[in-house]
Amino acid sequence: MTDNNSFDVLVVGGGAAGLSAALMLGRARRRVAVVDARAPRNAPAAHMHGFLSRDGLPPSELLEIGREELRGYGVELLEDRVTRLVPGFTAELAGGRVLTARRVLVATGVHDDLPDLPGLRESWGTDAVTCPYCHGYEVRDQPLGVLGTNADSVEHALLVRQWSPDVVYFAHTTEVSEEDRERLDARGIRVVDGVVTALRREGGRLTGVELGGRFVPRTALFLRTRTVPHDELLRDLGYVEGEVDPSGKTSVPGVWAAGNVADARATVIIAAAQGAAAAGALNHDLVAEDTRHAVAALGGFSPAAERAAAGAR
Repeated sequence: MTDNNSFDVLVVGGGAAGLSAALMLGRARRRVAVVDARAPRNAPAAHMHGFLSRDGLPPSELLEIGREELRGYGVELLEDRVTRLVPGFTAELAGGRVLTARRVLVATGVHDDLPDLPGLRESWGTDAVTCPYCHGYEVRDQPLGVLGTNADSVEHALLVRQWSPDVVYFAHTTEVSEEDRERLDARGIRVVDGVVTALRREGGRLTGVELGGRFVPRTALFLRTRTVPHDELLRDLGYVEGEVDPSGKTSVPGVWAAGNVADARATVIIAAAQGAAAAGALNHDLVAEDTRHAVAALGGFSPAAERAAAGAR
């Protein structure tokens, strides 16, 4: 009799990485549960890009297509949140259900810690974005801005220049070296010094950037954010950030991680690929365990040993 709360694999997080992993595991005939609170990082974005065959699709639609595919393989989808995960593995859900699993894949993603600027949160995911590969083409040749937030911001501005000849680098809270000014100038990127005080919006769209009494018209703003991984469950199990191999296997036995929780810069298609890779490695690990149990169940009898004994007689 099957225990309805017992699974081969518990997938925590139902974004591209988690659903992709669950699809592979379902097709491998594993009993899989996906627990997802349905609060993806890219929820504010109207469309996603760079995903072969799904370019321009709303992120929510991609996830719904994925969930429907999983249902066809018997994967259990739970709209809930794991509040506690203990070695073994036992997962306590916010809704009260308790699940057990032989292996765990954590795909809980990250959130962006945004600078405290008026208008930024309202613009986030539409006019204020981080990834030019995801959003650059849609604002090509428009007046763009790059906000200086960390040491990588100048490189970010040089990258954004690929999509428009009209790029302004707002130094904001960063220092711009003479060498960086030379590089920006060589690429035709104007540097505006001073602290940005607000993003101006009109009619539901970004119109520009305010620096005290100054105003610089812009239609989109790119910035590097501090990404905060949702790795609380991993850390509770003893995981140390960065301790994950190319297959997604962490330093914690029986635990894998995929997507932005392990690689903050992974785009949707990369996160999906990481989920698939983790699922393959994870299933191989389960097969090895299943084989060890099958050998132990022989109770000392081994066909190979029997043949050897017969040959000795």
